[in-house]
Amino acid sequence: MSRDHRKLKVFEMADGLVLEVYRRTRDFPVEERYGLQAQIRRAAVSIPTNIVEGCARRTTRDYVQFLVIALGSASEARYLIALAARLGILAASHRDELEQRYDELVRALEGLIRSLESRA
Repeated sequence: MSRDHRKLKVFEMADGLVLEVYRRTRDFPVEERYGLQAQIRRAAVSIPTNIVEGCARRTTRDYVQFLVIALGSASEARYLIALAARLGILAASHRDELEQRYDELVRALEGLIRSLESRA
C-alpha cells in the first residue's frame, strides 16, 4: 500500500523547513561546514525523507515507525538550532522563527501518529 507523501501537510511543512534551514545555515563559519552546519542540515533532511519512506511501507505499523523517526529528527534539529544560536552562529531571530516552525511540525507529526495508531 503506497501512500502519496505529497498530499500530506506534514510533508509540506518538513520540506519547507529543509529549504529554510539551508538558507539560514548558508552563512555559518567555514569551520562549521562539516560540524554543526552539516549536522543541522542532516537532521532537517531526515524528517521529510523518513515521511516519504514511511509512506512507501506496506503496513500502518511500519508507516508509524518512520513517522516516529521523523519526529525524533525534528527534535534533534530543533535542539541543534538552539545550540547554534547559543554559540552565536545563528541569529536569535532566525532561531525563533525556525523553532516556531519546528514546534508546529512536531505537533502535526504527533497528531498524525495518534490518528494512525487509533485506527490500527
